[in-house]
Amino acid sequence: MASLSDLLTTAKNIASAINGVAQTYVFVQGAQTRQNITASTVVSNAAGRLAMVSVTTAGSTAGIVYDAPTTGITTRPIYTIPNTVGVTFVNLPVVYGIVVVPGTGQAVTVSYS
Repeated sequence: MASLSDLLTTAKNIASAINGVAQTYVFVQGAQTRQNITASTVVSNAAGRLAMVSVTTAGSTAGIVYDAPTTGITTRPIYTIPNTVGVTFVNLPVVYGIVVVPGTGQAVTVSYS
């Protein structure tokens, strides 16, 4: 028969595992949001994940999301933002950061971790 100490240790391990799963879920789904981006914007200047892009105003040209810590670096494009209204689940990791450059007339929202 298991001791009380064994049962409490098991309960603690289960709680830790559930917490880990919840943190992973939030990381993949995007823990933070930046809304109404209409100009070149540094969303994050650190490694992470671009989870979702929502185009709220279509604009006349497509935009681009870069894996970069500053707006001047355009050598690592990771996603082309379509010039149609809608939500896209991107779910891509970034090494350097996230820079969103909306197309002409676009307004976008991004979710990231």
